[in-house]
Amino acid sequence: MGFSVLAIVEWTGPIVSPVICEPLFLKCVRSILIVLFFNWKTNFSGDCCVIGKIDSTDRKRKKSADGADDKKLQIQKPPHSGSKKTKTHSSSSEKVRAYHILIKHQGSRRKSSWKDPDGTIISATTRDDAISQLRDLRLRIVNGDSSFQDIASQHSHCSSAKRGGDLGSFGRGKMQKPFEEAAFSLKVGEISDVVETDSGAHIILRAA
Repeated sequence: MGFSVLAIVEWTGPIVSPVICEPLFLKCVRSILIVLFFNWKTNFSGDCCVIGKIDSTDRKRKKSADGADDKKLQIQKPPHSGSKKTKTHSSSSEKVRAYHILIKHQGSRRKSSWKDPDGTIISATTRDDAISQLRDLRLRIVNGDSSFQDIASQHSHCSSAKRGGDLGSFGRGKMQKPFEEAAFSLKVGEISDVVETDSGAHIILRAA
């Protein structure tokens, strides 16, 4: 096959080098043959060819790196816990049933009751008087002179007096703290000493 070869001088920076230019078709054919038979990789940059050998190790590294990146992009789901939640009974499930007798006094937050709608007697009753009155009533109950319910119906300033002082069943957090602590600390059938709250002075009977 005959063709003309023209030698020219090409500038490649500060160094002048002679390059033999061939028709573009022959350049392409030559590059394809090299790739097929010698497993060489040809990179084209403009009209110049830079040939480099394919490194199988580099391929494996790239593939491994790509796989690692894919794993990083996956959403990591937390492991499912097969353990069942242990059911616990809260203290609020504990209840007591109680009766009480309330005597109000000058320091009570509400100075009126069904026995004293105008609060005249309550406003004239000191704290010490209320406590003393309750202790006398408690002694009558303990001695068996009267039942707790009868005393409550006659003397308690609480509206529960019409039920013999029965407050029904209640759990923690329902009553004023000193009353709650006293009621829960009693044994069934036991009567407390005088318990003071913002409402006044009380004695409590735990029924259940």
